[in-house]
Amino acid sequence: MTQAVRHDAMRARNLALVLGSVSARGSLTRAALAEVTGLTKTTVSKLVADLIETGLVVETGAVRGGERGRPGVEVRIRGDRVAALGLEINVDYLAVRVVDLSRSVRLRRTQAVDNRSAQPVDVIARLRDLALSAVDEAVGNGLRIVGGALAVPGPVDLGSGVVHNAPNLGWRDVPVLSLLDLGIPLHVENEANLAALGELWFGSGPTDFLYVSGEIGIGAGLVVAGSLFRGARGFAGELGHVVVSPDGPPCRCGGRGCLEQYAGQDALLGAQNGAPAGGVMTMVGRLKAQDPAATAACHQAGWALGVALSSTVNLVDPDTIVLGGVFVPLFPWIGDIVTQTLQSRLGQMRVSVPPIMVSHLGFEAAALGAAGQVIERVIADPAALLQPPIPD
Repeated sequence: MTQAVRHDAMRARNLALVLGSVSARGSLTRAALAEVTGLTKTTVSKLVADLIETGLVVETGAVRGGERGRPGVEVRIRGDRVAALGLEINVDYLAVRVVDLSRSVRLRRTQAVDNRSAQPVDVIARLRDLALSAVDEAVGNGLRIVGGALAVPGPVDLGSGVVHNAPNLGWRDVPVLSLLDLGIPLHVENEANLAALGELWFGSGPTDFLYVSGEIGIGAGLVVAGSLFRGARGFAGELGHVVVSPDGPPCRCGGRGCLEQYAGQDALLGAQNGAPAGGVMTMVGRLKAQDPAATAACHQAGWALGVALSSTVNLVDPDTIVLGGVFVPLFPWIGDIVTQTLQSRLGQMRVSVPPIMVSHLGFEAAALGAAGQVIERVIADPAALLQPPIPD
């Protein structure tokens, strides 16, 4: 390794150290940055100048930190220059979110569409149009989109971006990454994993939890000490295909009695006379009116979710369980049943069961997590973005 290469590598590490410190602490003076990073004030000043030039940080007002001499100038993350694109393909909608480096959502686009009846190439083409429209608007507002991530409801090969099997979409071995050309760096990951990261970065949950995504399908993302657990091949978290009744109804995955057949959105909202119930809020209205069929559907879903989660708790021992998606508005009618089922199945083995809370991110958790993953990569490697300053 040449001296120049070693110098560049050290500079890249120091840039990440400074930007990470500012991101974690909100705002810091150069003197405070030198103290928390262990770098010299001269080195910090040079690195901050580079980060300012790239549009990643900005100087704010002067503050006096209790020391003699001139007051210091605080440095904070700049939110009006660099942004990330979060995308989601789900069974019944497409979603796009633009999130800036300060983690503020700058733009939201959602398109309701039944993707089960369409070919993968057509679904991806629709998403591309929606995404490019959002990018154009963001760029017009002065933002630089530096990368994107796509959430899909199925196991993904993280290296190739191929969706191996998304049974609720009817997809198998779809090369999503090669089909979606947006002109920016892009990666693809499982929807429930990104929803868990969305909860970690944009929600109000703990740093150790199991996130359960309730959509047409049901997935889970496990966060341990602030990091996502993917499993050996990245396929961890397929909670929806945990069997709760071996002789139960057939599932699209090829099995029988899977959790999705009892607690998935179709099972919940289509429980009345075998026909769609008109959406989640229609279901809530029926529950408020004490509709017997709606109440029975929630009881069944809560029981099945409790059964599946009891096995999961025995296996991975999460600190907290966070319910997202359709389970949020229905929580008043399923929450107690889930907890009671957990207690009845785990009470002999445990002093207590993990507390259950609901996500406040709604159905946008995965798209926010996708954008957040790009932001985290920028903070971890700002040197990759160094370029001439963006003109004001």
